[in-house]
Amino acid sequence: MEPLNATIERAADGSFDVYAGCQIQTIEQAVVAATLGVTTDRVRLHTQWAGGSFGRRATPGADYFAEAAAIVKAWDGKAPVHLVWTREDDMAAGYYRPQVHHTVKAGLNEKGQITGWRHTMVGKSIMIGSPFETMLVKNGIDSTTVEGASDTPYALPAYRFEVHNAREGVPVLWWRSVGHTHTAHVMEVFIDELAHAAGSDPVAYRLSLLTRAPRLSGVLKLAAEQAGWGGKPSEKGRGLGVAVHESFGSYVAMVADVTAGESGVKVNRIVAAVDVGIAVNPDVVRAQVEGAVGFALSAVLRNRITLKDGVVQERNFDSYQPTRISEMPRVDVHIVPSEVAPTGIGEPGVPVLAPAIANAVFAATGQRLRSLPLDLSSLRGA
Repeated sequence: MEPLNATIERAADGSFDVYAGCQIQTIEQAVVAATLGVTTDRVRLHTQWAGGSFGRRATPGADYFAEAAAIVKAWDGKAPVHLVWTREDDMAAGYYRPQVHHTVKAGLNEKGQITGWRHTMVGKSIMIGSPFETMLVKNGIDSTTVEGASDTPYALPAYRFEVHNAREGVPVLWWRSVGHTHTAHVMEVFIDELAHAAGSDPVAYRLSLLTRAPRLSGVLKLAAEQAGWGGKPSEKGRGLGVAVHESFGSYVAMVADVTAGESGVKVNRIVAAVDVGIAVNPDVVRAQVEGAVGFALSAVLRNRITLKDGVVQERNFDSYQPTRISEMPRVDVHIVPSEVAPTGIGEPGVPVLAPAIANAVFAATGQRLRSLPLDLSSLRGA
């Protein structure tokens, strides 16, 4: 929520103090030093509490640091400079999630078992051309683009995956959960479609493909049990949807309870099961999952960036609306007891929500919503 900002002040000895909320301090220090024409030991970076980041304050080019430093240099350091981007600045001239298109085909035998899987992905790489390219791009493949799909835990025979790096002018950057934001949605919605085509229960179908992934199976079973999976909907237009995904070494399953129809989609309840190894602070784990649901819900239901003649049309929260507190569903979080090493929970709750809701909409209406944000206009007449 806090706009991008940085403060730079020149000290009496000609060195510089930088105050900002940021995530990649080494790069930001180096960018400020290069802009001011000094060595990095002459720049002291004081990391401040930030009012949210979700990837935006981890910019490889450290753009707002470079701008603040350029202003200081133009003023010859005569006074401290406090740079604050407006919301409109950031919305219209910042970075965006890559637009990614997936085409997935699979074959089923007479028993509904998968006999082959072909997956093609087209999207712009976040890492190609960045300082992280040498670490994260191998043989032209950006690992952060394909994560969650190319390394799927599902036992898929004759599995083929290919990626094509699009070249276009929109600046892209990571977003909370990075590549998993789109790969989890594609994998879990398509698996759900296959379960339906095979005439199988979506939970049971997934479990049959996760025999080599006991921790994923564990959270899936727990979420389904706690959500009362298998019962009949209490009313017309209401349905349950499930999704399960591993990211950043943590395992998350969600069951979404939604009401869907001509008036749109209402998410009534989310039941989440998480395996993060040893839950050092269970309250923080629950809070992160609850926050992830609120964060992801905006992107699932309505947040989009529209380009017209190369210009971003959305400028503030009137045209790019976040989830309102009145729209926040009940969220029940169940933590799997564990004695293995702890893993992260800041991001893994985000990518599972979209497919769980999309699959619940199908259960409620019989209509598949495959793109994000969900195209609710197609529900008219459901």
